[in-house]
Amino acid sequence: MTIESSRAIEPIIDHLARWALQEDLGAQGDVTSQATLPAAAIIRARIVAKSPGVIAGLYAVRAVYAQIDPAVGVEFFVQDGAVVSPGGLVAQVSGNGRAVLAGERTALNFLQHLSGIATLTAKFVAAISGTKAVILDTRKTTPGWRILEKYAVRMGGGQNHRMGLYDAVLIKDNHIDAAGSITAAVKAVRVYPAANGLQIIVEARNRAEVAEAVALNVDQILLDNMTEAQLREAVLYANGRVLLEASGNMRLDRVRAVAETGVDYISVGALTHSAPALDLSMQIVQS
Repeated sequence: MTIESSRAIEPIIDHLARWALQEDLGAQGDVTSQATLPAAAIIRARIVAKSPGVIAGLYAVRAVYAQIDPAVGVEFFVQDGAVVSPGGLVAQVSGNGRAVLAGERTALNFLQHLSGIATLTAKFVAAISGTKAVILDTRKTTPGWRILEKYAVRMGGGQNHRMGLYDAVLIKDNHIDAAGSITAAVKAVRVYPAANGLQIIVEARNRAEVAEAVALNVDQILLDNMTEAQLREAVLYANGRVLLEASGNMRLDRVRAVAETGVDYISVGALTHSAPALDLSMQIVQS
């Protein structure tokens, strides 16, 4: 499944924002803002970038304030996928002061996390520029956030791997060991009704397993934790007969060398499980 547009993430953000606000506001609401701001106070605040990066998840800002106070206005100055520089204006929020401040942290949490994923993805994509390789994400996502995080990967210029366990077959080491061999596992998949029509990807740990998978005419081979020399050997052996994906220990300082081996895809778990949040802040605009 590929997440193409923000519309696919809106219902998920609406749901998560509701829970996030309950978690943050509790039964009493934002006590600090209630105590320090008059009930009728109107403020204007801007969300600005404090570090360079790629924006993703803007809809979350609107979703958070729609649930706190629909009268709060939200204006965007960039779109998802936009590159921002330090000091760059991202959005403006205006309305009841208590409502604006009550939603500040929840809105920023969504936006910083998803923008961090987009930013890290963009760095990996830039690192392999000029090669034929494509950066993919993985299923190493935050539970409940997968669709959002995979959307953020798209905003950073990467592509999505399978969405879950249901939309592609990925025969990994444990499946191979349990079935007895790659051949046995692939044959079992091909006669299993629910797998009919699904892409078949097989993990290979060495040259012999690569050869076995190629002979079975699978759709894609995942080359797990291989050195650059082993990857080049696999590319040479496959000779374009099957798509090859490199995976495991993918770092920014290594990914270029991996891409230059000639693999088609490079999957990077760090995009979603280790991306640092993009530094954004909300600042009140003095009238």
